Amino acid sequence: MPRSWELEGRTAVVTGAARGLGAGLARLLAGRGMRVALLGREHATLAAVAETLATEGHPVEVDVTDDAAMERAAAEVTRVLGAPSVVIANAGVAEGGPFETSDPGTWRRVVEVNLVGSAVTARAFLPGLRSNGGYFLQVASTAAFGAAPMMSAYCASKAGAEAFARSLRAEVAHQAVGVGVAYLHWTDTDMVRDVDHHPVLRELRGHMPGPARRVYPVDQVASWLVRGVERRSASVYAPPWLRLAQAGRPFFPLAVDLLSRRELPRLMREHAFEQTGLLGAGGHIEEKLIDRTPSGRRENGHPAR
Repeated sequence: MPRSWELEGRTAVVTGAARGLGAGLARLLAGRGMRVALLGREHATLAAVAETLATEGHPVEVDVTDDAAMERAAAEVTRVLGAPSVVIANAGVAEGGPFETSDPGTWRRVVEVNLVGSAVTARAFLPGLRSNGGYFLQVASTAAFGAAPMMSAYCASKAGAEAFARSLRAEVAHQAVGVGVAYLHWTDTDMVRDVDHHPVLRELRGHMPGPARRVYPVDQVASWLVRGVERRSASVYAPPWLRLAQAGRPFFPLAVDLLSRRELPRLMREHAFEQTGLLGAGGHIEEKLIDRTPSGRRENGHPAR
């Protein structure tokens, strides 16, 4: 694979592009001269972001977990903007709280969007990427290798997304399609700001070492990811120092266990911690997709009828 390539005049697809990192990525890719398809749940918001782009943008309202709808979205993007050379699986949601009392529907939706949605995105757009020798970037997280308490669905989904992308990379390398994994830390999105509204999650983050607590601006994180796209990188780190953290992967579970055993009992005594529900503005949209019983729960993982 070439270490760099020319993005101008090509087509990019960004999922979860209505706000936050997705919108930031769309603007930077357009600044590199790419036509950008913006995929997400809110057409009006996607269209507003598209209006800010320096090049042609095309909003597509779609649920990334819906196979048939994503196939139609891929056909529409190819018809309007051309076959994609870059696809960024950025759509993601999160929820927090003790696993035992978590809502099964909400827990499952996090995994569906973050993991299944990424796979559905790849399947829908792989033909276009293959025709262009393109690049697929899976947005993961330090949660992929540093699982934290009270975030079981998010950590499981991001670890799964990392494994999926690595498997896909090996599968399509001979077809001249590049696959990268982006490891993000704390990014200044509404989802992360929502985390700090919950005392237990806020204090757990506060016990991290100084550099690990820092929250990075969306535009800065987006620029690190776009640099990775330009280089067709197998791994992209945002911030770059996270590359060093990879070496510590075997030790993170021990550190998390020690911190949790020391701090969680105190925090749970001091703060009543109810389930957060899906976090951030995008999460609130996703909440509307989950069928609930009057008590707010699903029975046996399925909507009650």
